[in-house]
Amino acid sequence: MIKKAIILSFTFFALSLYTLYTANEVKPVIQENKNPIVLELFTSQGCSSCPPADVLLEQLKNKFPNDVITLSYHVDYWDYIGWKDPFSNKAYTKKQRKYGRKFGQRNIYTPEMVINGKEHFVGSNSSILYSKIKEYSTENRDNPVEICDLELSNGTISFSYNTVENISNEWLRAVLVVNERETQVKRGENRNRTLKNSNIVVAEKMIELNSYEKESFLMIPDLVTNTDDLTLVVILETQNHDIIGASQKRIGH
Repeated sequence: MIKKAIILSFTFFALSLYTLYTANEVKPVIQENKNPIVLELFTSQGCSSCPPADVLLEQLKNKFPNDVITLSYHVDYWDYIGWKDPFSNKAYTKKQRKYGRKFGQRNIYTPEMVINGKEHFVGSNSSILYSKIKEYSTENRDNPVEICDLELSNGTISFSYNTVENISNEWLRAVLVVNERETQVKRGENRNRTLKNSNIVVAEKMIELNSYEKESFLMIPDLVTNTDDLTLVVILETQNHDIIGASQKRIGH
């Protein structure tokens, strides 16, 4: 029998998030919510328009660590112009193209922000971003997925998870992120700049949900160093890539 999800206990409080300071005002944007909002940024160190979006993503991560989960996917189609992004992965370009087909886009672009897998906009547009966070925060529901036990051993992260009963036609996505890394870019559009990226996706896998197994694992890729801080994120999504729940947990060394 599938156990009901063990929902993390939070003290109810009215949390007010605020947008970045602009020339005019600071606006409150989010309401109380026990199910984190997931932001997926498609970016590249080879793209001169991306650093502002990277900064915005980091600010959200630091200000609202429990209410917004941020993910930075580095695509590979900028690598050809002179700088190969060390975090770029063709799988993330493929992932972005899937979103593009879902949204009816003729072309994909960077920086692109996707919120809860449901819509997209330019990732550096803080006005739209905070407006959408406010909108999605009103969907106040319990989180249907939780990370339970987690263990790091011999280059492998093993974990167990819990979901609510009667989950059907949905998938669990496990994502491993490096919490922060600075890179000195020597060529390309951002040459001679030191770029700081946060919550960089370095591994990802889809897990088909069933009634029996509630455990899985991720292999840590070689680009992860011994000094990197890591976080595991699990995301519950529909076949159409709508995100309906997510949890995250820091990984100790």
